[in-house]
Parts: sequence; C-alpha cells; structure tokens
Amino acid sequence: MLQNKIYQNFLKEILKIFFAILFGLSLIALTVRAVSFLDLIVDNGYPVSIYFKYSFLNFFGIAPKFIPFSFLLALTIFTIKRSQDSEFIILWTSGVKKIYLVNLFFLSSLFILIIYLTLSTFITPLALNKSRSILNNDQLNSLLPAIKSQNFTDAFKGMTFIVNEKKQNEVRDVFIHDKGENLKNLSSNTKDTSNVTIIAKKGLIDKKNFYLVNGQIITTKNSDNKVEVIKFKQLNIDLKNLSTTTIKKPKIQETKTIKMLNCFVFNRLDKFCNENAKKEMISALNRRMILPFYIPVISLIVSLLLLNSKKKYLSKTSIFIYSFLLLIIVEMSVRYTGLDSLIRKLFLATPFILTLLIYSLLFIKFKNLQIKNE
Repeated sequence: MLQNKIYQNFLKEILKIFFAILFGLSLIALTVRAVSFLDLIVDNGYPVSIYFKYSFLNFFGIAPKFIPFSFLLALTIFTIKRSQDSEFIILWTSGVKKIYLVNLFFLSSLFILIIYLTLSTFITPLALNKSRSILNNDQLNSLLPAIKSQNFTDAFKGMTFIVNEKKQNEVRDVFIHDKGENLKNLSSNTKDTSNVTIIAKKGLIDKKNFYLVNGQIITTKNSDNKVEVIKFKQLNIDLKNLSTTTIKKPKIQETKTIKMLNCFVFNRLDKFCNENAKKEMISALNRRMILPFYIPVISLIVSLLLLNSKKKYLSKTSIFIYSFLLLIIVEMSVRYTGLDSLIRKLFLATPFILTLLIYSLLFIKFKNLQIKNE
C-alpha cells in the first residue's frame, strides 16, 4: 500500500515536470512564430482577432513536436534529483526492486504516448485546418495596413499597389495595377479586358473602399492589345471582394488522418491522392502514428541511470546523449520514410525492437544484481 502511494507520487511528479517543460518550450516557440504571423495584420490587413485566433490554434501544431524532448528532460531531471536526494537508496534498502521503477517509467511513457497520439492524429490536424479556414473566410478589415509608401504592395491576388506618400488614410501619387479582373467593370468592354491600370494624384482609403481624385484608367484589350484611357476627377473603388495571397489550400499537416488513410485503403488516384502527395502522406502518417512509439524507448534508455554504473558509457551525460541522438535520428529519418521503403521499414520496426532489447537488458542486469546482493 505504501509502495503504491510512493509510485503514485513519483508518477505525478514526472507528469508535473513534463507538462511544465512542454508548456514552457511550446510557449517560447509560439512567441517566436507569432512574430511571423504579424504579417497577417501588417501586410494582409486581417483584424487583430484573427491574428490571435490563428496564433492560438497553431499552438496545437507546435506542442506535439516538443513532447518527446520534454519527456526526456522530465524523466532525466526526476531520476537525477531523486538519486541525489538518496530517495532511491531508501527504496532499494526497503526491498523495492529496481525493475518496478523501470515499469513505472515505462507506464508514464505509455501515458505520454497516448497524449501524443491523440494530439498528432486528431486534435492537431483539426486545429490547423480550423486556422486555415479562418483565413479562407477572408475577413479583411482594411486595405490601409497593407499599403505602404514607396513600396510595392502585392499582398492581394492579381493586384499591385504603389503610393508615393502615405499620411494616415490619405495617399498621394497612386498607382494600381490589376491583372486579376478585380477592376474589369471599370472598362467599357468587361469581356475583352486584359488588365487595368489606375493612376491618380491622390486618394483616401476607408476600410475596403478606395476614393481616388484626378487620375485616369488605362485598360488593355485582349483581342487587339489596344489601350483605352478614361480620365476621371473622382473615382470610388469598392474592393470588398479582394482576396489576399495568403495560402488557403490545406497543407498535408492540416489534413485529417482518416482522409489520408483512405487514400491508401481505397488506393484511389485523384487531385488529392496522387503519387507525389502519397509520399508526403506516408511521412506525415509516420510522424503522427509511429513516432510516438519512440517515447517508451526514451523511458527505457533513461532507466539505465538506475544501474549507477561508474563506466563512462553509462554515465548521466552519456545516457542523455544516447536519448537525444535517438530523437534527432528519428526526426531526420521520418522525413524520408515516404521516399525510401527500407528507411520506412526500419522506422516502423525500430521502436518495438529497441523496447524489447533494452527492457530485456535491464531485466537481466537487475536480476543479476539482486542475485549478487543475496
């Protein structure tokens, strides 16, 4: 009964350290990533609310990447701290077998594995897909943040803006070039318009409306390349349907796991399930569904610390390096699992083989130590 309470406290402490490290690392990474997301406001004119929603949903894409490393740190910190405090020595002298603690580490790794699988397989793709759909709604707040003085602004599909001077919402020497048929209604023949160029002395930007003064509309015709010029004193352009150049098509990491698995189950070929896409899907599926099984391997490698060996290759530093190198190799190899069948087979088999080998080694070692002590 007392032993069960000790194991429960150990498990709680390991998980507490793990979640603290995971949250800290993920928050730092999200803060760095969020700086690049500022382009949504500065360049594309999205409202601040969209920026925060998009950043929050991307947290679920960042966190799973730090799970294996966070668990490695948590387990290493726990083991070294308890060893230094002589708590393990008290356990061994009271008759607790070391293999029981290995089993506890392994049990905690299975719990982390389930969390990782749940996140990577279901929650992360759903959250990332939701973040992409937020941008798909094109909730453009204003053109004003995107347009900068003496700079090409091509944050919108088919349109380029250049202004010589910008003061609050007033602009001077305006140049607008449209090749995406956003302004074809300004031409006398909307069906035969190649591109439209507008030049104006000054203008006023009011959210999605552009008010221009003293300028001309230059339209190029498709049929004969003739140029039509229309002068104006005042022109109001409504750009509410203007679309940003932000990528809106869901990427592989934003695609549901079931949808990707269906490509292989039904073996169909279409725009989504083509041969090139399937190679990417294999890598993505291995990352989501197989990579988590390397976490129990980490728990068993860290368990080598319980041997208290004076040999250099079993020192604290060496064992941490083994675990860290394994994570690096796994991260590097998962990218090539869709390209090479040998790498894919090795990637699938390695966690289960290593788990069996290291656990057997620990079991034999502790059994021999117990016989020697007796």
